This record gives sequence, C-alpha cells and structure tokens, in this order.
Amino acid sequence: MQLSIDHAAATPPYEQLRAQIAEQARAGTLPAGLKLPTVRALAEQLGLAANTVARAYRELEADGVVETHGRRGTLVAASGDAAHRLATAAAVEYAERALRLGLSREEAQRAVGGALDLVYRT
Repeated sequence: MQLSIDHAAATPPYEQLRAQIAEQARAGTLPAGLKLPTVRALAEQLGLAANTVARAYRELEADGVVETHGRRGTLVAASGDAAHRLATAAAVEYAERALRLGLSREEAQRAVGGALDLVYRT
C-alpha cells in the first residue's frame, strides 16, 4: 500500500489519506478483503496523529470502502461498487429535490456542473 501525506498541502491529512485509500480500493490496487494497518501503526508510519487516521478510516467505512470487524481489523470492503451505489443514491436524491424546487433539467445539470467545478478544483 503506497500512501503519502503532503503536510504543506491545503487538503487536510485525513482527507489525503481517505482519498488515496479510496482510489486504490476502486482501482483494485487494494484488493477486497485486504487487511489495512491498524490506526496506530499507520499513524506512526505516516507521521500522523492516531485520531487523523481514525477519522479517515471512519469516513472510508461510512462510504462503504472499508469494513471494520473488531479484532479482525479494518478490511477493504468486498463490494468495489459501494462508491458508485452511494453516488447514484446521492444523485437521485439531488434530482428529486431539484424537481421539487421547480428547476428544469438543464438548470439542475448546470448546478451540478458548477458544484463539480468547485469540488474538483485541485
């Protein structure tokens, strides 16, 4: 598992860690069922506080990228499509809300495009 943290970056370390693990899981570099290092071990390896790594793991679990199994540790989730399922659910929720607000399809799409431009500006 190749992970690195840029302490000078504007992106918080927990988010850098979360994004790298999520991307490697989606790409298959981290195969389903792979046991991730303990919070403490990864924190020491990357020079981070344990709470920083714990936050990244919690967010990865909420996103369905990893699963925590008590003493068995944190494992890469078996379902590589969890991120896509969650994104689709969020998109449906947005589309339904935009319709209730009276936006046209084009207006809703422009709003999404603007939001993506803001978020993916890195």
